[in-house]
Amino acid sequence: MSLPPELLEILVCPKSKAPLEYHPGPPEVLVCRESRLVYRVEDGIPVMLVDEATPLDEAVYPPPAR
Repeated sequence: MSLPPELLEILVCPKSKAPLEYHPGPPEVLVCRESRLVYRVEDGIPVMLVDEATPLDEAVYPPPAR
């Protein structure tokens, strides 16, 4: 399931307020590079709870190529 582009435009990290990167997966996640957290997406719904986020592993979610 994919998140709508309109939603991705307004979502920010609840900890740092930084923009999020969408990774369609699997698993489907949102990544915050500033706070180094990964938020899961369950059934098309982002779980934006800092306590439930996992630490960012850049080997799994490398920075996008520029």
